[in-house]
Amino acid sequence: MKITLVNTNRIKPPITPVGIDYIAEALYCAGYRVSVLDLCWSSDPDVDIQKHFANNNADLVGVSIRNTDDCVYTSRESFFGIYGSVIGAIKRNTDAPIVLGGIGFSTMPRLIMEKLTQSGTPADYGIRGEGEFAFVALANALDKKDSPDHLPGLLFYNGETLRENPMTFGNLDDLPILTRRWADNKRYFEEGGQAGFETSRGCGFSCIYCAEPAAKGTKVRLKDAEKTALELNHLHKMKIDHFHTCDSEFNVDEKHAKAVCSQIIAKNLGNHIRWYAYCTPAGFSKDLALYMARAGCAGINFGVDSGDPGMLDRLKRGFSPADIKTTATHCKNAGIAVMFDLLFGAPGETEKSVRNTINLMKQCDIDCVGIACGIRLYPESGLGLSFKKENRDGIKGGPDPVTPVFYMEPSMVEELTALLHRLIGGEERFLFYDPSMPDRNYNYNTNQRLSRAIEAGHRGAYWDILRKIK
Repeated sequence: MKITLVNTNRIKPPITPVGIDYIAEALYCAGYRVSVLDLCWSSDPDVDIQKHFANNNADLVGVSIRNTDDCVYTSRESFFGIYGSVIGAIKRNTDAPIVLGGIGFSTMPRLIMEKLTQSGTPADYGIRGEGEFAFVALANALDKKDSPDHLPGLLFYNGETLRENPMTFGNLDDLPILTRRWADNKRYFEEGGQAGFETSRGCGFSCIYCAEPAAKGTKVRLKDAEKTALELNHLHKMKIDHFHTCDSEFNVDEKHAKAVCSQIIAKNLGNHIRWYAYCTPAGFSKDLALYMARAGCAGINFGVDSGDPGMLDRLKRGFSPADIKTTATHCKNAGIAVMFDLLFGAPGETEKSVRNTINLMKQCDIDCVGIACGIRLYPESGLGLSFKKENRDGIKGGPDPVTPVFYMEPSMVEELTALLHRLIGGEERFLFYDPSMPDRNYNYNTNQRLSRAIEAGHRGAYWDILRKIK
């Protein structure tokens, strides 16, 4: 079988399609002929789709949906129209079955499948969860002319009824060593400033707003530490030297995080690469900070969300303001730059909780603070499920199921932006998206200042680039 994988993500600065790289490797190792159509670089997707399928026969087409929208309360830009347009163009150029997948798709697979069908651009299948196992299993079934209807994580139509099979998760040790040769990672690095890599999957936390457990599972599964270092080595040979983890939280298993660092050091990469990570303050130790620094970690983004103890409890974050301060100290002493991400407007937010949070940020000796206002309501997040059961004020967006839907505590809707301006004052390390202040724009999508900085040679996590060019 010949299989084409299509990257639909056109966000700029460009984001490496790590999932397509991983799935392409798994399909190739399973014996399939793989081609990648990357629409990130396309000036005319319809023309490029036509050209690709004129030169590449396909028996199966995988379409990746990484983002459903820009996740920003003030703009609420949906990308759904792009997907319908791409699928329509594919259908005009090949009769091959179309399979949807990707992290964005997995957050709301049923809604996306149904909406595409209603709009006249239906997909044949959807895969919820990790594609390396499910996509290969689907290809195997179709190649043998067997029915795939029993496969885990598969969505498909049985007549007019959309069926969705429960997800299962494979053993990550069974995955091949990743050569990262399928996407144009060198170009992504040059125009996007970094490359992504993954050390674990799944999230065992219960934060009320997060969609990752629904998409990746609630059990954390670890990738082989040496294979991870070898993957980075393959990318480094392409002259790529700045990276970012794609894990939910790099330090969710400290022993494994240290093992990854040890392998990076053992492969003599620690002095030649710089990388960034997402981490949680829960249990973040001084020892781990030192390990990460030795392995070349340049910065860590901690999703702390709030500095108010009551809000941290409501958000089910599992750590305290004291943990946040201790984490900042550990990173500073290890020489690692720190970004704290805040999320305002959840149920129970008050002026006092906002003040407590900003005060804590000012007490912590950190490099950058990112502020998001409004909670994205994903259908299967804790907050999304609870709001399904009751009518609540403060919801913005919809009524279409794939139109971005946000919640903002009603008492904060009118005053939050002005309150933040008063509390932050002129401190440049605070970034948040206020359309009247483009120099503090924390929306990475089509961020011209960020794109110009990368073009000028800046590399690394986007928050770190923005703080350096302030």
